[in-house]
Order: sequence, then structure tokens, then C-alpha cells
Amino acid sequence: MEYVMGIDAGSTYTKGVLMNLDKEIVAMDVTLTGANINAAADQIRKKLLDKSGIDENKVKLVVGTGYGRYVIRFGNFQVTEISCHARGAHYLFPNTRTVLDIGGQDMKVIKVNEKGDVTDFVMNDKCAAGTGRFVETIIKSFGLDFKAANDYALKSKRGISLTSTCTVFAQTEAMEHLAIGDAIEDVLYGVFKSVMVRAVGLIQRVGLTPELTFTGGLSLNPVAVRILESLLKTKVNVSNMTMYAGAIGAALYGVEKLLTEEFIG
Repeated sequence: MEYVMGIDAGSTYTKGVLMNLDKEIVAMDVTLTGANINAAADQIRKKLLDKSGIDENKVKLVVGTGYGRYVIRFGNFQVTEISCHARGAHYLFPNTRTVLDIGGQDMKVIKVNEKGDVTDFVMNDKCAAGTGRFVETIIKSFGLDFKAANDYALKSKRGISLTSTCTVFAQTEAMEHLAIGDAIEDVLYGVFKSVMVRAVGLIQRVGLTPELTFTGGLSLNPVAVRILESLLKTKVNVSNMTMYAGAIGAALYGVEKLLTEEFIG
């Protein structure tokens, strides 16, 4: 059996998937990207081989995607993260027609057809507000991690509205709410809601066609998903694998190349 490795080198996390030519995932892992993208990708490569017990000679292609895809020195070729997230979301949820991806440094909404091919997309501006980094910055300023922040936000009785769109100003605004006695759970709920409100605005620009699949690390946050479903009044597809959608899509493109010896991306 031959295999393909898909590596999604994001600005915050690097994710990897090892897939056989039957499009079955045999291993996956994630690590912090840090300052050295190639080192993070190489760490993922080794983890996937160790987890699967597969000889590296059986891995015929390594496909890179994400923010740092061109830095992966052992990669065979690269595919845009938009194409990979579309294909990966469709793999996880075949009825996907709209994909919301919130990464560390950007937010994008992708329309896909019944094959998982991109038909339209829109991205946010370069401001960090509305991204995973935005949420992480504020949470860290509270001395919390994502799990603790989610646990607090789940207890919110009334979410605080954050009006600032800049990360720095929003962080200051959040701290000011705490200073005047607002509950931390209400402030944190407001942080997650401010991101989801931006996401809904982006979705409305291309139009929502069910089913909607939410990818990226923030898709693992139950509060964010709950708020998104409430704002859109529709079910949102998520799973413990949606943060790997980009890497899955990259691996699928690699399988396609090996099976057809022709790549269109």
C-alpha cells in the first residue's frame, strides 16, 4: 500500500494527515508552528510515521498547504488552503456546500459544489480581529487557555458586546469590562460572539447554502459553535477532525495526483 501525507502549516498550528490511496486516514497529529515552520512540519512528519508504523519509503507524496506551505522543504507540491479546506470539509461532511474556516490570521467562507470543488469564496481583511489569534490574544491576557475560557463562557448569563474591531482596543475594552465588575464569563462570551458576528457577515456576502461546515481550530470550541448556530438559525457541521480539514484536503489532492498522474489545483 502506498500513502500520501498532507501538511497544513498554519500560522499558529501545523496539522498533518497520513492517508492511503483508498482515501482512508491512518494517522493525524498537530503541533504548535512556532518560529520555524519547516521544523514544525518535520515534527509532524515524524509523528505521523511513528503513529502509523509505516515505512517512509511508502509515502509517495507530501502535499503542503496553509500559511507556510512553501517553506516545507520536503514537500513535493503545494495547494492553496482555500482548495484544501473545501475538499477536506467535503470529505468529512459530503453534503457540505458552504465552509467557514477561521484560522490564526484570517477568516474565509468558501462555496463548494457536490464534488468539493470551490465555486466561490471571500476572505476577511488583514486585520486580526475575527481570527483565532484575536481570541487567543484576549484569552491569554486573562491568564486562561481555550478550554478554561470555553468553560467560563458556557456559564454566561448575559453576553457582553465588544464594540472594538481592533485586537488591541478589544483587549483593552474586555479588561475595562472586568474592571467595572462585569463577570468574566459574560466578557468571554462576548469575545466569542464578536468573532461569530464577523463570520456571519462574511457568510452573508457569498450566501449560505446548507450544509455549513466549520473548520479551523475555533471549530472545536462549543461556545463558538453554539453562537454561530444561534445567529444563523441552522445546524453547523463540526467534529474533532474539522481542525484537520486543510491537511485532509492536501492529502486528497495528493491521492488524486498519484491515481491520475495529473493535477489540477
